[in-house]
Amino acid sequence: MKRFRRGKNFMNRTSFEKETAFPPLPLEEWKQTKNTLHLYLQIVGKIRLALFPPMNHWWNVPLYVSTRGLTTRPIPFGYGNFEIEFNFVEHQLKIITSGGEEKSFALEDGLTVADFYHQTFENLAALGVKAKIRAEPYEAASKIPFPEDTENKSYDKEYIERFRRVLIGVNDILEEFRGRFTGKSTPVHLFWHSFDLALTRFSGKPAPAREGAGMVEREAYSQEVISFGFWAGDENVTAPAFYSYAAPEPKDLIEEKLNPKAATWNTDKGAMAILMYDEARKSEHPREIILEFLESAYQAGAKRAGWDTEKFELKSFA
Repeated sequence: MKRFRRGKNFMNRTSFEKETAFPPLPLEEWKQTKNTLHLYLQIVGKIRLALFPPMNHWWNVPLYVSTRGLTTRPIPFGYGNFEIEFNFVEHQLKIITSGGEEKSFALEDGLTVADFYHQTFENLAALGVKAKIRAEPYEAASKIPFPEDTENKSYDKEYIERFRRVLIGVNDILEEFRGRFTGKSTPVHLFWHSFDLALTRFSGKPAPAREGAGMVEREAYSQEVISFGFWAGDENVTAPAFYSYAAPEPKDLIEEKLNPKAATWNTDKGAMAILMYDEARKSEHPREIILEFLESAYQAGAKRAGWDTEKFELKSFA
């Protein structure tokens, strides 16, 4: 794996910093909060989708990690813009306009999805922002329309804080990994429909549409890609994990070796490289272990798909 020089702050991380960046995140302990948060994110994400100019591969859709949680980043509106941020430090949803106006409300246990929906749109209206969304979940555990959902209302602040720290730690690692690649790649972003923090590299070659693929998939995978990411667990993988997959999936991908030794190929729905979060966080050097996994998954996919890895490699500035 290519070694890059980093500053002293990266090389001298203490065990306290490691524990802070990578706390335990057992899915069963915060599943209800995760499900509620997922729905909150979908409401805000759909607002961004409705108002942000269209971009290739649906890059107008995701949210982004901020110092305090997750953000839409500035969304154009009228002759200015506005931003919606999940502030997980102060536990508030904040809407700020380029004109200096601000509206916010508390994120707390007992806040139903319906209340979140209504308060968000009331605050937008008070700031002069008009948005119309399809007010129902997309690929989520709940099927209840947002304005009617009084069932999902869990907000465990301890686990929200743990999740925030994980997002920041993983985001930083993915940003470093992104910088090693000189070809086209996505920003590091969080897709609110699947609740995963992701990064995708492109070969630059067009890809045939999978038979039966819908509009979303056809645009997302219109070129050859290798994707990487982190998700906090779901019904299929019931614990937090890092992942990677190639699309279209090259032949015999699972024959390639993955690193570290704890990484495996999951073949339930195609070949997906998996490294469980707990394997990484309990190691002496989680950052290096995660980067090793990402690099090995990239090399596996690129080799089988015939990518020119030398062309895409960023040379060290040393």
